[in-house]
Amino acid sequence: MYCVINIQLICKVLNILCSIISCPAATRFSLNICQLFMFICRFSLLLLDLEEHYFEQHTAYNLTSRGPVANRRSSGSLKICSKSVIFEPDDAVQPILKIYLIKEENVVAPYKYERGETKVTFQLEAPGKTEDVVQMLLQLHRASCLDKQGDQTAMVAAILQSRLARTCFDKNSFQHVTEIPHMECVAEMVSPLVTNAGHICITDCNLYFQPMNSYPDSVVQIGLHSVKRIYKRRHGLRPLGLEVFCTENDLCSDIYLKFYNTKERDELYYYIATFLENHIVECTAESYMLQWQRGHISNYQYLLHLNNLADRSVNDLSQYPVFPWVISDYSSTELDLLNPASFRDLSKPIGALNTERLERLLERYRDMPEPRFMYGSHYSSPGYVLFYLVRVAPEHMLCLQNGRFDNADRMFNSVGETWKNCLEGGTDFKELIPEFYGSDGSFLKNLLGLNLGRRQGGGRVEKVELPPWASDPDDFLEKMRLALESQYVSEHLHEWIDLVFGYKQRGCEAVAAHNVFHPVTYEGGVDCDSIEDPDHKIAMLTQILEFGQTPRQLFVTPHPQRITPRFHNLSATPSLSSSELSPVSPSMESFEDLTEESKKMAWSNMNKLALQSCHKIHKEAVTGIAALSSCLMLPDDKIVVCSSWDNNVYFYSIAYGRRQDTLMGHDDAVSHICWRDDKLYTASWDSTVKIWKCVADDISSKKRTQFDLLAEFEHEAGVNTLDLSPAGTLLATGTKEGTLTLWDIANPLPLNQLTCHSGKIHQVAFSPDSRHILSVGEDSCLAVTDVQTGMLIATVHAELEQRCLCWDGNTVLSGGMSGDLSVWDLLSSKVIHKIPAAHSGAVTCMWMNEQCSSIITGGVDKQIILWKPEY
Repeated sequence: MYCVINIQLICKVLNILCSIISCPAATRFSLNICQLFMFICRFSLLLLDLEEHYFEQHTAYNLTSRGPVANRRSSGSLKICSKSVIFEPDDAVQPILKIYLIKEENVVAPYKYERGETKVTFQLEAPGKTEDVVQMLLQLHRASCLDKQGDQTAMVAAILQSRLARTCFDKNSFQHVTEIPHMECVAEMVSPLVTNAGHICITDCNLYFQPMNSYPDSVVQIGLHSVKRIYKRRHGLRPLGLEVFCTENDLCSDIYLKFYNTKERDELYYYIATFLENHIVECTAESYMLQWQRGHISNYQYLLHLNNLADRSVNDLSQYPVFPWVISDYSSTELDLLNPASFRDLSKPIGALNTERLERLLERYRDMPEPRFMYGSHYSSPGYVLFYLVRVAPEHMLCLQNGRFDNADRMFNSVGETWKNCLEGGTDFKELIPEFYGSDGSFLKNLLGLNLGRRQGGGRVEKVELPPWASDPDDFLEKMRLALESQYVSEHLHEWIDLVFGYKQRGCEAVAAHNVFHPVTYEGGVDCDSIEDPDHKIAMLTQILEFGQTPRQLFVTPHPQRITPRFHNLSATPSLSSSELSPVSPSMESFEDLTEESKKMAWSNMNKLALQSCHKIHKEAVTGIAALSSCLMLPDDKIVVCSSWDNNVYFYSIAYGRRQDTLMGHDDAVSHICWRDDKLYTASWDSTVKIWKCVADDISSKKRTQFDLLAEFEHEAGVNTLDLSPAGTLLATGTKEGTLTLWDIANPLPLNQLTCHSGKIHQVAFSPDSRHILSVGEDSCLAVTDVQTGMLIATVHAELEQRCLCWDGNTVLSGGMSGDLSVWDLLSSKVIHKIPAAHSGAVTCMWMNEQCSSIITGGVDKQIILWKPEY
């Protein structure tokens, strides 16, 4: 029995439904369609329209009355989607049928349109499924017949949620029978241009995603202990996305999920975070900036990190990672990376590089009503991404452009022509994508043999034409990488970051930098949830997704410049390698921007310390000098303050050589003290740090001093050392168990806390700008911690335990257990100079004057030694 369904006429559909219901044995139904397309190779989600959902599949037969009898019954898979029905034959030679689409042969090519009425008949292998399939098709047809697109979308969404609610995650998919489920929810797996709905289940071992349609796999499984990083994402301008990475490759993730509400997204996010080492879920833009400045990561890696933090993902073409054009010379036979003229001006957006074009754009901008914008297109959009990647992702281009490739003359034919058009075109302001600085040159070749058309000159569109200075795609990419890591780019990349991720992205700074795009491209520019009209809301979302989106703003102040070394004698080098052109760690330049020339000079010559004098004036090991360790001198130079192992702090008069006062404030040994602005800070093995009112003039006056306790900071273990930031607003403490804690002086609660050593911390010290803390401990490590984020950004392993230190933010002078003095370059994590046996035993304390021109060390050999850098 045949039942005909004409999907154009709802009345006929209803009549046919009645006839099917009255004949339970019916296993066949027909679709009258008015339009067929010729499409590409085998089934993928890219065959669906944008925002279309794939619900289910059934084993079925396509019946036809034409051709040989043996070919009139074709077996395959019938797929029910929210806007179409797709039949994929088992025989790969036969075309895939889709209402309004047909796919023929195994080649990637533009769709072919066939108009006219055609009847396609299907027979389900399972007779009992026929009624369910027809009911589903009727529901979807009713949705497509609604007048407003917003109503259509809402009804399809309701059908989707109903289907998801009637099913649940199949726990037979667990890897181990002992797994304990933590939560289940519904979500969509995101890939470029498509999403796929299904069920999420997370256990104590694994994260699972089970697609509703079992495509492309019945389940996706990710081990939680293999997760390296997770990022919250903005998807469709709403905070619903979550991307999970299991490798150190910052470009491609293992899964991208879109949730239906933020609460479930966040719950999953924080649960996975508990499996990450040190519970560090995301690195901040600030911490990556510090690593980049210090040379720990390359320009390429830094840009990938910033893109990740700014919601850019290769799974979302409207927010694809954006990279800058850095080379401006695409015509020379040799590329000179030592010539600044070979590079693009990174302080300007693409649209402002051509002065004449900019003047025309500004003239239009001045006459434009609010909201005004300078550029009518964006520097990154799905169309621009696929413009570059069409040779490796042709299906995506066909999906985006309704089955058509672009005009052959508008394709990505030449790197030089594309750059020229970006400089001169009235609407072309696109930047590059990470692939231009990668190692895979496939996107520059036509390895698939695609028929991309013929240009006006008659030539076929094949591989991309490269600049004369590149011999082949691999050579081109290598030189692009060299350019990105070059001296010039390293010194100017922060200017481009200001435009794309930083303070010149918005507001008056953006106007002054000629960097103003359409308001809908900016995060928060449009509140889609506040738009009540469904049609207007869908139109706005479509416009934003197709037009492109500006990255989330990461910096609101000017981005600091990278400190890079100056290259010497490169002009005499016959060939340039990546190591020669990449910034390396400078031994003669300080990481921190120390403004006083004398300090710079002193630290640059710290590897030339010369002994000035040596004095053996103690009976036991020297434990403190001047302003560090267990003794200090008050500013009036009349009182010396000493901490003691008997739990007390003693005040001695220099003039009279006797004890002036005693502070009994701890229940165990006082391990470290410091003084600032009439406040005394005491650290003790009783697990506390206390702040006391301590006025120098009162102690010198011989009166009995009232030591008022101003604050107390509790710790989990004995405190062995402390340090105040240069501004006196932050306090760093180190314990006997290796825990570093950062405190705000005004608040007894810790700002950041981490275990950065496996044993006792001997000393902690702020950098001159208070942005880093350096610590040394029993584990023979030097650890650098970021103050703002509390992140451990560098760990240097020494051969022997280091006991004390002074540093300028980059170079470190340390004293070790063997009596050696070592000068470290933290950028390279290496010892650049060593004074062996400076003391005959462990160096226990060290002091440096404010000008950094004199250093005094003390040790267990009972000596104090004065050192000076030689200039």
